[in-house]
Amino acid sequence: MDRLTATFNQAREEGRPAIATFLTVGYPDKSSTGAMVSAMVEGGVDIIELGAPFSDPLAEGPTIQKSSQIALDQNVTLTDCLECCKETRSRFPRIPIVIMGYYNPILSYGIDRFAADADESGVDGLIVVDLPFEEAGPLQSAVRARGIDLIYLLAPTSTNERIKRVAAASSGFVYCVSLTGVTGARKDLRTDLSGFLDRVRAETDVPLIVGFGISTREHVERVASMADGVAVGSALINLIENSAPEAREESVKDFVRGLRGCAEAVL
Repeated sequence: MDRLTATFNQAREEGRPAIATFLTVGYPDKSSTGAMVSAMVEGGVDIIELGAPFSDPLAEGPTIQKSSQIALDQNVTLTDCLECCKETRSRFPRIPIVIMGYYNPILSYGIDRFAADADESGVDGLIVVDLPFEEAGPLQSAVRARGIDLIYLLAPTSTNERIKRVAAASSGFVYCVSLTGVTGARKDLRTDLSGFLDRVRAETDVPLIVGFGISTREHVERVASMADGVAVGSALINLIENSAPEAREESVKDFVRGLRGCAEAVL
């Protein structure tokens, strides 16, 4: 059984959603990313999402855009991201690792070379935010031949026909965007989120993770009864930015522990 499947099965047996947290590789600085990842794990994270910095992250709000630029200013590349995955895998052999990024760096790296190196680095899944489903065939073939899931995104504006097509091709999980717009911590979630997730669930048994805008315990509580997992990114990066350097690891650990505890208490 692959790591993503095992993780969702365990969370389901425990009656809670899986917790995924996102961190841009190279943030808050190149030497500290590993410590932040370790703090996530100590806090009880289920899935690690590592962001590959890109100069034009069109789906990102100001928080993740800023973290990406900080990483780029340190010359963080896709090779560095794979090395971070490899180091993370060596320390945490059972936790799923998902790379989240954009297509241009992968295309420049070389699709087949990237798939081989991602496999060697212990990557379980890949989310390419700006790669349309209709154009994903070459990358999907390359990574899935290596046992890596290419994970697709669906939004509340997705038509039923598109949901059906994406769901049929999905593995690992489907990333359900909770809003129309870019990433970023929000005060409220959409009131029609349940209806959107029902439309996706009607087409697939693949786990559903909700992301974009998930930032509070209340959000986790709301999503817990509707989806198989929640993804938190901007809120975690904001926390790191606003914490003193010597307090960052403990702050991340406590934040993730709070999300995990909230998820465990809901169902």
